[in-house]
Parts: sequence; structure tokens; C-alpha cells
Amino acid sequence: MYHKTLPYRIFSIFNNVFLTILSLLCLLPLYHLLMVSLSSSAPANAGLVTFWPIGFTLEAYAKTFDNANFLSSLWVSVERTVLGTGLALIVNTIAAYALSKETRVFRARNIYLWYFVVTMLFSGGLIPGYILILKLGLMNTLWALILPGLVAVFNIILLLNFFRTVPKDLEEAAFIDGAGHFQSFIKIYLPVSVPVIATVSLFMMVGHWNAYFDGIIYIRDSEKLPLATFMQTIIVQADMTKLDPEAIANLSQRTIRASQIFISALPILLVYPFLQRYFVTGIVVGAVKE
Repeated sequence: MYHKTLPYRIFSIFNNVFLTILSLLCLLPLYHLLMVSLSSSAPANAGLVTFWPIGFTLEAYAKTFDNANFLSSLWVSVERTVLGTGLALIVNTIAAYALSKETRVFRARNIYLWYFVVTMLFSGGLIPGYILILKLGLMNTLWALILPGLVAVFNIILLLNFFRTVPKDLEEAAFIDGAGHFQSFIKIYLPVSVPVIATVSLFMMVGHWNAYFDGIIYIRDSEKLPLATFMQTIIVQADMTKLDPEAIANLSQRTIRASQIFISALPILLVYPFLQRYFVTGIVVGAVKE
């Protein structure tokens, strides 16, 4: 009955209109970037492109995919995102399962939990982290981009709070049937935890895909740079040595950069809609402790 009142309908209309406008404003820069990448060099350099491409051409995308450095960086980012997200999910879900138990089951639970929480408040710093990666022999390797962020305490807290909402009767029934903790974790907790796992996976994927600073620090060879670091190099630092000289001569830097930025943003834009329906549920349930 509350939803049928006139004030609620008015609020709902204005709220939907406002959110629609806000969504369009968020998408407008990306749309403009796409139009610039599809335009010829002269109008792009002159700043004449607005909502429609001028001198429509796909040459910028052709040159982008002909760029060996861009393709290698794209593949490094794909490897990093897939491996980093997969390994982090395994580590964080197992840790969250153990920490979700009561102290009568896991006596050292509070010690380990505070050990993890302290790392959220204090860190070793950039220089000790660099020295550690150097001494471990991980410099200029993919693992230097994955291992330092493998354990994310915020994600562990979301997961363990969600695991606490799973009815204890299910686990007790599994133990009566002879299941152990590992079987209970695989067959009971993971299947009912899809919302929070999807939410945490989205956090991890976006974090790995957009991370660029660690690539600047730990990677020395240009062909091993992740895509975000590659884009930061040619856009922020304006280092065009990694681009194809012929592409620079025939096309404007603006169209090439626009095409590369759009391609780098596209994977996350394609993945997010499939995980969005789990996002709110995972955040709300995983952030509230019963």
C-alpha cells in the first residue's frame, strides 16, 4: 500500500529521472572518447568531435591492434587479472571460512583476525616492499604484480561475515553425514555464497585491471608492462616511443590514445553487468554481522 501512495510515486519518478541523467553523465565521457577514436585526425586534433564521429574511420583501431607493445600489455593484464583474481579468491575464501568459526571451534581465531586487521591500518611501506620483491627474485615477473595483493583483508571481512549468516544446521548435518571442514566449505558454503563471491571478484578484477603503479616499480621490460601501466606511460608521461612510428605519422595521437583507452576500459564494462545483480546483496549481507 505504501508503494501506491501519490508521494511515493512522485519520489520514484524524480528518483528514476535523476539516476538516469546521472548514469548518462557518467557514460558521456566514454561515449565521447569512442567518437574521437572513430574520427579522422584533423577534426579530432581541432576538437570538433562531439556526439558524432567526423570523417568516420577505423584506422586508429587497426593501428592499435597492429601495435605489438599494446597487444603484449593487453595479454599481461588478462593474465594478471585471471590469475590474480582466481588465486586471491582461493586464499581469501579459505581464510574467511576459518575466521568465521567461533572461538570454541578455532581457538586462535581472534589472534589471526587481529593480525589481519592490523595490516589494514599499518603497512611496511614502499621501500621495504620493493626490497622484499627484489630479494625474492620476483622483479620483472608477473608474480610481482599478483603476490603482494593476494590477501585483501577487506574482502576477507566481507566473506567471513557472509559465511556467518549460513545456517549452522546445514554444516552440522554435513558433519553428521561424515563430511569434514573442507567438504563443508566446498559443498555448503561456496554454493550459497555466490553474491558475496561475485562482489569480491568484481573488486579484485577491477583492482588488477586498473593497477598501474606496481608495474612502474617492478617491471623493467616494456613487453611485460600491464595495460594500465602502458597507458599511463603514453598518456600521462607522454612517452610515445612505445607506439608505432607509422601510426603516429598517419594518425593523430589523440585518436590512437582514444582507441587504446576505450579498448582498455571495455573488458570491465562487459563484465560488470553480469555481476551487478549480485553486487548490492553481497555488500549488504557481507558487511553486516548478525
